[in-house]
Amino acid sequence: MHCRLAITSMSLGRCYAGHSFVHKLDMARIYGYEGIELFYEDLVDIAEQLPGGNTREKEVEAANLIHRLCHERGIVILCLQPFAHYEGLVDRQEHLKRIEKLEFWFQLARALHTDIIQIPSSFGPASEISEDVSLAVADLQKAADMGLQQNPPIRFVYETLCFGTRYNTWEQSWEMVQAVNRPNFGLCLDTFNIAGLIYADPASPSGRTPNCNEAVRNCITRLVSTVNVDKVFYVQVVDAERLVAPLVEGHPFYNAEQIPRMSWSRNCRLFYGEKDRGAYLPVAEISRAIFQGLGFEGWVSMELFHRRMADTDAVVPKELASRGATAWAKLVRDMKLRTEETPSDMGRNIMTASL
Repeated sequence: MHCRLAITSMSLGRCYAGHSFVHKLDMARIYGYEGIELFYEDLVDIAEQLPGGNTREKEVEAANLIHRLCHERGIVILCLQPFAHYEGLVDRQEHLKRIEKLEFWFQLARALHTDIIQIPSSFGPASEISEDVSLAVADLQKAADMGLQQNPPIRFVYETLCFGTRYNTWEQSWEMVQAVNRPNFGLCLDTFNIAGLIYADPASPSGRTPNCNEAVRNCITRLVSTVNVDKVFYVQVVDAERLVAPLVEGHPFYNAEQIPRMSWSRNCRLFYGEKDRGAYLPVAEISRAIFQGLGFEGWVSMELFHRRMADTDAVVPKELASRGATAWAKLVRDMKLRTEETPSDMGRNIMTASL
């Protein structure tokens, strides 16, 4: 399988800032993106514009419309995301509500013609999320088993966030994948979330954690020697900005209800190689471990979160699509990625489709 470029739909501009899904898709097509991670926010925005307002029926209608719009432009819907705040909830009545919501997301996935739903690690208050790992594993097994019962089956990709409440390292996501032990349950390796915990500290004057370089070296060694690349369903490659001042009270991005890494994550991610904009994470080193060490090939998504996405300037989708495409070209060059389909790839695709 060759490497293919994708981007998260909201990374081309937030719908609440007036950036239409159709325009974002057009920019994605022009700049060479083959796929999108569909952010649920965009689906809801389209549903709200349909006659009758936002209901579940309208969301399914919106999902069908989104599939048609993508199909017309030759864009694949890689996944629907994020199915958030799911695993390990203390309130089991709330858990049952999430299960019922998941049943509905299966309908959306079928309408979208995607077979992947992304589950990020929960980042809610610690009082709401159990410390019991076995409970989180059981919850994720439940989701995976429900996905296997769908026709066609639905896969889940689990991603630990660097600001996750109980689970925030790639090692924990790999342990979770092994513990869940289902064929349709894999992980997403995200360069930002890996480096954002072990290398970066936005609340520190240096912007870095103590012994950050050693931590990265050890992380890479473990990653290459531990992970089975067949369980990596896709990867996300982005960097982030080193702040001029520590993200503490008084900083423009400070939010008393969020830990600094979360506020930084929401405002300051950058595309790969954007050192002129302040990018400073060891993304190249981590990417090299993923692409050359593990030998990953498949979907590579640019999941950007940045304050620019919320600007109402009409040029935002074009600007972000262009920047992401430039970053992709650098990544392909630096990692020596194979981006052209070969006859062996096509044979493998036919075999996979027949399973």
